[in-house]
Amino acid sequence: MKVVTKSEGVIYEFSKDHNPIRSVPSGSTITVETYDCFKNQIQTPETVVSEIDWNQINPATGPIFVEGAVAGDVLKVRIDKIDIAKQGVMVVGPNLGVMGHRIQEMEAKMIPIQKGKAMFNEIELPLNPMIGVIGVAPDGEPVNCGTPGEHGGNMDNKKIAEGATLYFPVFTDGALFALGDCHAAMGDGEISVSGIEIPAKVTVTLEVLKGVTLKHPMLENEESIMQIVSAKTLDEACKKATEEIIDRIVSKTDLSLSEVTMIMSAAGQVEVCQIVDPLMTARFSVAKSLLKQLNVELI
Repeated sequence: MKVVTKSEGVIYEFSKDHNPIRSVPSGSTITVETYDCFKNQIQTPETVVSEIDWNQINPATGPIFVEGAVAGDVLKVRIDKIDIAKQGVMVVGPNLGVMGHRIQEMEAKMIPIQKGKAMFNEIELPLNPMIGVIGVAPDGEPVNCGTPGEHGGNMDNKKIAEGATLYFPVFTDGALFALGDCHAAMGDGEISVSGIEIPAKVTVTLEVLKGVTLKHPMLENEESIMQIVSAKTLDEACKKATEEIIDRIVSKTDLSLSEVTMIMSAAGQVEVCQIVDPLMTARFSVAKSLLKQLNVELI
């Protein structure tokens, strides 16, 4: 299996002008090594967090050129495995996240990973290994790795976990795929602007889909299919995600817009991904069991 090491190259913005560090055929399974979101700069509680290099935040390993991908295609990314390191870190600080207006100084806490749990002092927190930053090069101007958008990026969606499959609209030749900012665990919202940040090795399978169109990333796991949207406000993200998935269902069934709206109001789920990045991210989730009854394949 091909391994893409973090030393081969990282990006701090998604851009169609980047030179790829690796080229792979569609259908390839590769393992991608990542730094944590601080580029592994915080290794002990004694690290002065305010003095790290803040220009090296959210590095994503890549970009990787996927052969055959062109603008208008969809890149399917199956997350086969997420192997996390033995220690993570969390931070809080002034003006960071929801509580930053009440926190006076930067503070870091090292979080050991032991026996399948994250140890916060004596408290055992459940693990949820997931990927915070993942996506493709956007159309137009570059987008920094801290900001989500139509291309993916810093969606901080806890459902981007082992066993999930992501679908990204492709905007440029080769898609220019990259990922980073893995977490050992993160709650919906990522309220402190930090999950348990951790280096990882992520195994993915990359496949180019022809004849499929998307406006924003979609995600599929064993139970559900989700439309992900990032916008200036959480309200806007929620409404756009809802409207896009309803329009998709209407286009694939004989049901009216009113009927699909009622069904989604009864059985669809609006869920928060994160509320702390430059754009807010939400997902609208529909159970596969319901889609089966509707005889619909959304992707």
